[in-house]
Amino acid sequence: MIKNNLLEALHQMEDVTKLFKLEPFEIYIIGGSACVLGEYTTRATLDFDFVDLGYPAKYGKVFTLLRDYDMLEFQSTILSPNFKERATKLDEFKYISVYILSKEDIAVSKIIRLADKDIEDLNQIIPKCDRNTLNLIIDEVLNRTDLFESKRNEFLKKLKIFREKYNV
Repeated sequence: MIKNNLLEALHQMEDVTKLFKLEPFEIYIIGGSACVLGEYTTRATLDFDFVDLGYPAKYGKVFTLLRDYDMLEFQSTILSPNFKERATKLDEFKYISVYILSKEDIAVSKIIRLADKDIEDLNQIIPKCDRNTLNLIIDEVLNRTDLFESKRNEFLKKLKIFREKYNV
């Protein structure tokens, strides 16, 4: 049911993109909605988090169809620069390209907070993850030179807890 609601919002977004004759675009979904769409977790969410790829302002009318959304600035988000390589394209979208991040990329992105809902998600995601890929992504994040220093420091602080809790 929740997955269908998320897909319906994305289909509406695709329809409006065509209606307004906007150029097709890519969207990379992260967070809870990606977990639902990828069937990584069973937590219910209707909000969309996606990576800001520098969209022109004219796409604002399309993104509002997602209702509750956060466009995440790359420099302040715990993501590997190679996240696109591991993302999965949802084939049911023909005009726009909708991708969900890999379970490993999502797991690493949750390390910075480790809030209760993140831990709930991680408890479901981590058993499905490849440990080598997790460590590769962590290294890629730590090697970023464009990540805000405050984000890097918080990530490093929580990384120790994450590694101990999940044996990564």
